[in-house]
Amino acid sequence: MRESPPDAVLTEPAPSIWERLICGVIIAMLTGALIGPVFAPTQLETPILRLVWLPAYAAIIGMLIYRIDRLWRAWPAMIAIVALVGLAFASRYWSLDFATTMRRVIALAISCGFALYLGAVFRGPHLPRLLMQTTLFMAIGSLVMIFAFPAIGVHQADNAGLWRGLWYEKNQMGAVMVVGATAAAACLASPDPRRLMPTAALVLSSGLVLATQSKTSLLCLLVGLAVIGGFWSMRRGGAAFSVVLVWTAVVLGGLILWIWDTHSVAVLEALGKDPSLTGRTEIWDSLMRKVADRPWTGYGYGAFWGRIGESAPADWVRKETGWIVPSAHNGWIDLLVQLGWPGTLLVGGLLTGTAVTAVLRSSGSGVREGWWALSYLAAFTALSFSESILMAHQGLHWVLFIAVLTRATLPSPSAVPGPLVEKRRRAYQTGSRIVSQYGYGSQRRAFPVR
Repeated sequence: MRESPPDAVLTEPAPSIWERLICGVIIAMLTGALIGPVFAPTQLETPILRLVWLPAYAAIIGMLIYRIDRLWRAWPAMIAIVALVGLAFASRYWSLDFATTMRRVIALAISCGFALYLGAVFRGPHLPRLLMQTTLFMAIGSLVMIFAFPAIGVHQADNAGLWRGLWYEKNQMGAVMVVGATAAAACLASPDPRRLMPTAALVLSSGLVLATQSKTSLLCLLVGLAVIGGFWSMRRGGAAFSVVLVWTAVVLGGLILWIWDTHSVAVLEALGKDPSLTGRTEIWDSLMRKVADRPWTGYGYGAFWGRIGESAPADWVRKETGWIVPSAHNGWIDLLVQLGWPGTLLVGGLLTGTAVTAVLRSSGSGVREGWWALSYLAAFTALSFSESILMAHQGLHWVLFIAVLTRATLPSPSAVPGPLVEKRRRAYQTGSRIVSQYGYGSQRRAFPVR
C-alpha cells in the first residue's frame, strides 16, 4: 500500500531530508526520551547530560545560519523571544543561584532559537507531519521498552504496572503522545492526501495515552481532538451547521464550568482523583505564600527548585507539604516564583495574542495545516495548569508554543498559481482573436514596433 504524493496540495516545499532528520532527533531529545533516564536517573542535571546537548546546540546554530533568509521575516517573534530571554537574564541580579540561572538562560535562548527555526522553515502542514512522524517513532520505541525491557518501560515502585515507555514517568509519556495524536489528527484534517501513517500514529498515540491512565493527558487529548474535529465539521457542514455547533459548544462549556464550580469534589472522585489533586493544591497554597514575599521579581529564572539544602524557599515548601516537591506542578505558579508577575503577564499576553491570531487565520493557514495550531494551543493551555511547562529551558511543549507564535507572525504563504486544467469554452462561443490573448500565439513581440 503506497500513499499518494501531496505535491498538488502543499503550498510550500518541504524542508530537506537532512533537516527533518536532525529536527526529529532534537525534538526527541527535548522530550527527555531515553536520554534522561539513562544519563540522569535521579532527574537532576549532571555534567554528562550537558555534554550530550552540546552537539544538538551546534546543530541548532548551524541550521539557524543556514536558514537566515527565512528567519528575518519572523521579526515580531524575535522581539517576543528577546523580551522573554531578556527578562530571564535580568533575573540573575536577584537570583538565588546565579550559576544555575545563567546556565538555563543560555539553554532557553537556544531552545527558543530552535523554535524560531521550526516555525519559519516548517510551514503549513510540514510541522505537524514532522511531529507525527517523530512521535510515531517514539511510540514504537516505547512499546519495545514496555514489552522487551519492562524494568525501564514500566513503573516498578510508584504507579507500579503503569506504562512509562522511554520516559521517567507515565505523565511525560502521556503528554508527548498527546502532541503526536493531535499532530496526526491535523494531518488527517489537512488537504494532504496521505492517510496511512497519520491514522496509525493517531491510533497508537491515543492508545498509549489511555495506557498511562493520566487524567491530565486524557483531558488534553480530548480538548485537542475536539478543536480539530469542530473546525473540520464546520468547514464541511456549512454556515447553518457552524452556528448550531458554536452555540452547542458554548452551552456545553458553560454547563461544564457550572458543574465544576458546584460539584468539583464529586467530579474528581468520579475520575479517581482526590480533592487535593494528588497533593497539588497543598503545593500551590504553600508556593503562593512564597510568591507574596517577592511578587514582582520572583526568585530567579530556574533557581527556585534547587537540591535539598540549596534553596531555602523550596526547602520551606517541602517541609510544609511533607514530601520532596520537584516542581510546582503548575506552569503559571512556577513562573510566579521564578519571574514574578511581569514574567507571568508577558507569557499570558503572548499566549492570548497567538491564540487570537490563530483563530483569525483559521480559514486560511488553519485549513492548510488541519487547524493544528489551535489544537495545540488548547492542549498546551490545559496542560500548563497541571505541569510546569511554561518557559522551560529544555522542553518540547514550550518550543512548540514559540514555533506556533512564530508561524502566527509570518505572512501567509502564497496560493498555488494557475489552474491544473484549462477552462473549457461554452458551446457556440468562439475564442478571442486578439493576438495578445490568443492561446497559441505570441503575447509580446520581441522588439517594439515604431
